[in-house]
Amino acid sequence: MSRGSPLIIAIDGPAASGKGTLARRLARRFGLAHLDTGKLYRATALAVLEAGADPSDAGAAEKAAQTLDFARLDDPRLLREDVARASSLVAAIPAVRAALLAAQRSFANRPPGAARGAVLDGRDIGTVVCPDATVKLFLTASAETRAERRAKELRERGAAAIYDTVLEGMKERDARDSERRVAPLSAAPDAVTIDTTRLDPDQVFEQASGLIARLLAARR
Repeated sequence: MSRGSPLIIAIDGPAASGKGTLARRLARRFGLAHLDTGKLYRATALAVLEAGADPSDAGAAEKAAQTLDFARLDDPRLLREDVARASSLVAAIPAVRAALLAAQRSFANRPPGAARGAVLDGRDIGTVVCPDATVKLFLTASAETRAERRAKELRERGAAAIYDTVLEGMKERDARDSERRVAPLSAAPDAVTIDTTRLDPDQVFEQASGLIARLLAARR
């Protein structure tokens, strides 16, 4: 990383591994802009569902991605489970990923406001979107732990959540994300992997922020 270039932190990992929480905290700690790239696919999926189309319909999904309004990234409906399932389907469509790729790279390289850089979390940030990121992290956890987290999160929102059903859905999504032909979920060769199964958010944050602080000190 050259002096003066933006600090880009790429965080990848499966659902409920803790990457979103970590990304938000790192953004605050280091004065970075934050983009939850999963919301791009959720917003695309929501647009497809609202149009009454099938999320696996490549044409409908591509159209939704090309006309995506970033103002919709704060729509609370993106948290719905049906939208999450649909987002995994649209994310497997090459044309959708291509349509959203430029927007993600633009955010990373030209972060909004006075941010000194950006932190992006998703499934293919370190491998595809920002292969030259300053720091690459891959968060993971057992499927059982992630299902417990997601079920708890859903219940806190007032939604009914049965652990076994959430676990089954988690495993199905993991398989789709890892086995898709385009930009499958995987850790970049130079990513630092953090297993969060037995770590709380503070411990994960301390590990990640310590690594970044050391890199920034070496940059000076």
